[in-house]
Amino acid sequence: MRKLMILALLSLTLLPLVTIALAQDHGAAPANEAQPAAPANNNSVVIWKALGAALAIGISAFATAWAQSRIGSAAAGAMAEKPEIGGVMIVLEALPETIIILGFVIAIMIVGMK
Repeated sequence: MRKLMILALLSLTLLPLVTIALAQDHGAAPANEAQPAAPANNNSVVIWKALGAALAIGISAFATAWAQSRIGSAAAGAMAEKPEIGGVMIVLEALPETIIILGFVIAIMIVGMK
């Protein structure tokens, strides 16, 4: 239980970093100049977007692995007692995969934002 609490606190402190990538200003042209100003340092925006995408995929992959480990051990024990529920257990083992797919979609949305 202690490891779960540490993981929850760690994720709650790191998840706000993902929103920093969305809050970055891309540099607006000054109103009093006719020529557009040189773009701001765009490297920091790219770095924050990459960090946000990595966190989205990494945290969702960790959650998927954790859920599948719990479901897999429970499925093995249940199928030892009642072998006819094997099909249901395969479906239950595949359900957490949607977490990583959604994390991948969120990462693509973060990287694709302007």
